[in-house]
Amino acid sequence: MTQDEIRNLDRAKRKALRALASLDPGDPKASEPLATLYYLNTQEQSSALSTDTPIGPKEVRNSVPVQHHRSGINIVLEHDIPQPWKERFLQASIGSTRIADGLYARDWDKFLTNWEQEMAHLLEHRTARHKVVTG
Repeated sequence: MTQDEIRNLDRAKRKALRALASLDPGDPKASEPLATLYYLNTQEQSSALSTDTPIGPKEVRNSVPVQHHRSGINIVLEHDIPQPWKERFLQASIGSTRIADGLYARDWDKFLTNWEQEMAHLLEHRTARHKVVTG
């Protein structure tokens, strides 16, 4: 998968996750973002990107080193974040500040925490939808 394809996929994923965030599980309005996320997940899994063993947020959190910057803050370096996590973080962080030497480690940590919450919320939506379909 090219860098542009990864960026476009994660931009669409971020848009669908934002749409779900304001909806309660089981809300009929969730059908479109859920279908979009299903399609995007299928695309991601069938891409060359998924030939590597995917790592979850806990593993990526432990694999990306945090460095203490001379300005007194902790940073992470963009090149230390593996794909697709780097693009996910960059899409979620559009408009955020950073320093020239790297990304704020607190923003990276917040992103990973929010990602876990978003995935839990997505699971609640999928479970509610499954109950309606099979119920």
